[in-house]
Amino acid sequence: MGLTAIDLGLRGAASGVFLLIILVALQRRATSQQALLGMAMSAGGAFYAIATAPYFPKSSWWWVLPILSGQPALFWLWARAAFDDDFVLRRWHRAVLLGIVAFGFALTLGWAYTPALARVGGQGLALLNLALALAAAVQTVKTWRADLVARRRRLRLAILAINVGLITVFVGAGFAAIPVAVPGAPGSLPVALVLCVVAMMAAVTSLATPPAVPANDATAAIASGDVRGADRAATARVVVDPILLRRLDQLMSVERTYRQEGLAIGALAARLQVPEHRLRQAINEGLGYRNFNAYLNHYRIEDAKLALSDVTQREVPVLTIAMDAGFQSIGPFNRAFKAETGLTPTEFRREALSRPVLADIGEPQREIG
Repeated sequence: MGLTAIDLGLRGAASGVFLLIILVALQRRATSQQALLGMAMSAGGAFYAIATAPYFPKSSWWWVLPILSGQPALFWLWARAAFDDDFVLRRWHRAVLLGIVAFGFALTLGWAYTPALARVGGQGLALLNLALALAAAVQTVKTWRADLVARRRRLRLAILAINVGLITVFVGAGFAAIPVAVPGAPGSLPVALVLCVVAMMAAVTSLATPPAVPANDATAAIASGDVRGADRAATARVVVDPILLRRLDQLMSVERTYRQEGLAIGALAARLQVPEHRLRQAINEGLGYRNFNAYLNHYRIEDAKLALSDVTQREVPVLTIAMDAGFQSIGPFNRAFKAETGLTPTEFRREALSRPVLADIGEPQREIG
């Protein structure tokens, strides 16, 4: 009974923290896809903590288990939104989540009539959830290098490891006698402890996040020659060396280092002769960028916009302009350009070249003779 009481206490604490995360997000009126998916993940975590607790009524398993089976898919979407700044939640993502939950209901309802078929379906569902967990892991590791947010870099791997561990246990139960994990099964106390740790880490990640700073404030100040404005923007949240910001802007605006193929933040730090963590801090906390690729794309898109607006480059293919600006393929260029301008490169060029030239309007006419 003592271990059961500890188990229930840990689950209660985890559920309370998850609910607190939801309440804080609602109070902040967070509407981003990461915030919405985070609230859904928190609700799922609280539900999982309660539904897998000892003494939870077995009569409720038929509707509890299908909902729990959708948690790996929800975690996959949350990981994409949290760790990939370019991720956009689409209809087919929602369809995958709803499809998994619907399939889970079909398995639980069909278990009493066709147990052999339901067992095979449960194993297939377990493999699908494992694939989603691995996809989230690959995406998280893939974008880790370009991540500029120090807190997110420190916590993402720990959160990922714990969640993937839970999903692996959950998936392993899919190859047991029932298609999904049995609530209240032996080993409940370790699961409760892990849930409590996950809840605490999620709270640190979401509740301790500082307010966002508009990107490009220091960039605009430096580009306009406003050194004091650059200094103020650099010290808005933390003390960032304004000299480093000006040297960085010199490399980007004058030397056009962003055009270098495969430019990585480590190579840029070596060129500036500063530690990589200082450069990450300068770009993130001094200029407001969360991702190194987004920082490079800011300059690359501006470069491409100038080329697309140039009448003398009317016949230059868009791919050539993209490659000259530093992009390695047309797909990422088109996505980044439309996200920045709301237009495709071809539409932008068409509008830019169709504008009349008004350079001489307003100038006084000179008399001859």
